[in-house]
Order: sequence, then structure tokens, then C-alpha cells
Amino acid sequence: MSKPMLLADFVRLPPAVRGHVVEGLAAAIDTVAERGPQSHRFLRFGWYAAALAAYGGEARTLVVEEDEAPVLALPFVPLGPRPLRMAAVPGCYWPFRSFGLALGASESAFKAALATLAGTVNALRIGPVYDTDPAATALIAAARAQGWVAIDRPIGDSWSLDLHPVVDGQPWPRNSTLRKNRFHEKHLAEHGVPEWRVLSAADWPAAFADLGAVEQVSWIAHDTDRSGMKFTSDGHLAFWQAAAADPVLAEMFRAALLTIDGVPAAFSFDIDTGELLYAIANSYDPRFAKHSPGKLLYWRNLAGALGRGIRRVDWGAGDSGYKQVIGAQVDAPIRDCILLRPGAPALAGRLFGWLWRRSGHHTRR
Repeated sequence: MSKPMLLADFVRLPPAVRGHVVEGLAAAIDTVAERGPQSHRFLRFGWYAAALAAYGGEARTLVVEEDEAPVLALPFVPLGPRPLRMAAVPGCYWPFRSFGLALGASESAFKAALATLAGTVNALRIGPVYDTDPAATALIAAARAQGWVAIDRPIGDSWSLDLHPVVDGQPWPRNSTLRKNRFHEKHLAEHGVPEWRVLSAADWPAAFADLGAVEQVSWIAHDTDRSGMKFTSDGHLAFWQAAAADPVLAEMFRAALLTIDGVPAAFSFDIDTGELLYAIANSYDPRFAKHSPGKLLYWRNLAGALGRGIRRVDWGAGDSGYKQVIGAQVDAPIRDCILLRPGAPALAGRLFGWLWRRSGHHTRR
């Protein structure tokens, strides 16, 4: 009679890992997004498809599988003159331009990804992306270990706010803040009937018109080159309209809207990923600036987010003034990185990488 085998007698074989490039956007993008961190699950097929529709480009997708299950999905589009064989991860201006990585992916997945990339491109731009991004930082570290050169330039510092119902033992928002808000709301009502609305999945894409109407009269439209406009036809409206066609993304898109006598006066637009809220854009009609409509709306928005279980708000970089007033603090640095494969591209990176670094936005901390 043979002796029964114990669990300890079995040897777990390493997963079979395979990397390959798919023409176009691979269906595996959604599979990997669903297996990744909750904070990155907006990086779906529809997100990248919206970027292609709005900004152009012919995509291919690097897919890495472990035991035939996709664990990494990295879309890329040509960058610069084709003979240089450079590529970039597509996306919108914000949030970050990263790629999908399943939780628990092995180091072998990154080795397979880099081996496949080396046969496809000479250089890959990833970013802007956070220093703490799990997919980008892991791939960059693996690339450096395998002889790739990684050149990054600083973009700025992100700002974030931890939402807690109690701050220093006081109710949140503080009673003094609530009194100020009530004062401003009272005087705001002198201009007409205010209505505070929450916009969600069923409101898109039609409701983008209300957000764009506010932007058209805001300081961004009149005091800048308008490149920062999010919801106008000469801004990034095409991206958000295309992205909202994905019902999963549409569920993540949320906005708070203030109207005065039915006319849009202020908005705040976010991506809700569960415990983390990405604050994408906010603006207001300067006719009501004296009564702080943007601030009033955002305090309401934050209170609603806290009630839904949001633990942290990510504001990205820039315009730190109002963020600090609300309580946000400096968080992870944001960088724009170029990976150059071993050989002549890496050598070029070592010689001329300083040009890329110098083009970044350097701040004092």
C-alpha cells in the first residue's frame, strides 16, 4: 500500500508568464483593472478609448499573463517621429497616466513586460504619475535593475485631504466654518433661488453642458489661454463625453452643482473610486465671488463624500491656496518619466537626459 502524499510533498511551480503585444486596446484592460487596486479601477478600456477619441493616436497594448490570466495591461501610442520608436501611455490630463496592474502580480510579470517592450519600442513615457503609483514605480524599478535608463522630470506635488469626522476633538466641519457658510448662503440667496444638486451616472453626458457653462464665464476662460478648460468644446469635453459612455466609469463620475434661479453658478467634479475621491475640477461664476459659492459647494461636497465612506480626497497639483484652507496637505510628488531600453537608447538617455529633467517644474519645499 503506497504512502499517501502530504501537502508539504507538493512543490508549487512558478506561474507560467507570457508577455505579448495586442494591436489596438486589449479587452484584458478591464480584467486587469478589476483585479487591481480600487484607486486605479478607473483605468479601464473606456478610459483609454476616450483618450484616443479625444486626442488621437493608434494604440497597442502590452499584456502580460500569469498562468493564462492577465495581470498587466499597458496601452501605448506612438510618441514623436516613428523612426525613433518611442511610445507613451495615453490618458487624460488628470488623473495620472498609469496602467493596469493586478494585485499580487509577480516580479516575473515585470521582466516579461520589459522583455516584450524592448522588442517593440526604444523608449516609453509614463506620466505624469505619482511617486507612489504601484504599477509605474514597480515597472521603473524593474527596468533600472535590467539596464534600462529611467529619466524623470518633476511636475509638482500632489495635495490630499484625509476626511475624518473629528479634527482635534472638534466636529467637522468646525462650527465656525458652518456659521460662515450659513452667512454666505444667506446673502447668496439675495441673487435668486439657490439649488444644490448632486450629479451622477444617469446625468452624464448631458450634465457636462452645465459644468461647461460655468467654465465659460469663469476666470479660467478670461484670464488664461483656456487650455485648462475641462468641459468646453475647446477644452477636454470630448474626453469626458467619450469616457461616460462606459457605464462603470459613468458610475464613478460625480459632481456637485449650484444653480441660481436655474442657471449654473458653481460646480465641483470628481471621480469616486470608493474610499478615495479624485477632485478633478471646480469653478464658479465670478458674479457671485463675494459670497464664496465655490467654497460653499465644496464644503457640502466633502460632507457628502464623508457620508458615502470616502476616506481621502486627492486634489492633484496646483493652486494650493484654497486646498490648504480646507485642510489639505502636501502629498506624493508627481513626475513624468521616460524609460529607455538597454543599448543605444539608454546611452542617449545618459548623455541627454538632463534636457528632460530641466524641462520639469521645480518647486521649493
